[in-house]
Amino acid sequence: MYLLDTNIVAFYFRGNKNVVDKIKKIGLQNCFISEISIAELKYGAQKSNDIKKHTNLIENFVLDINIISIIDVLDCFAFEKVRLEKLGTKLDNFDLLIGATAIENELILVTNNTKHLQRMSINNLEDWTI
Repeated sequence: MYLLDTNIVAFYFRGNKNVVDKIKKIGLQNCFISEISIAELKYGAQKSNDIKKHTNLIENFVLDINIISIIDVLDCFAFEKVRLEKLGTKLDNFDLLIGATAIENELILVTNNTKHLQRMSINNLEDWTI
């Protein structure tokens, strides 16, 4: 099972062939997103030139994908944040929450941001954009 990072969903929306093909092969029923990703996508829609179009795209997408609440990953988030701070390698809170979601739910995290997220205790990272 796969947790799609926000940037992977954005690539999907833009029609990135590799991402679209992989999601078709895997099936949306085997993919998850965090509530954090939905917030980030909605923020992006508000910044866009066509708010209604992008909002509709997001609303339709979330009907077909599994959404994971962040409530059960907050302890993992706190642990990872402190661990990384002690190492002197901080991460953005949203990235930490998404990474913690992958860890806590034992999901493969699909991201175009492997360089930063590999600092976390995530067992599996994949980049479907390449």
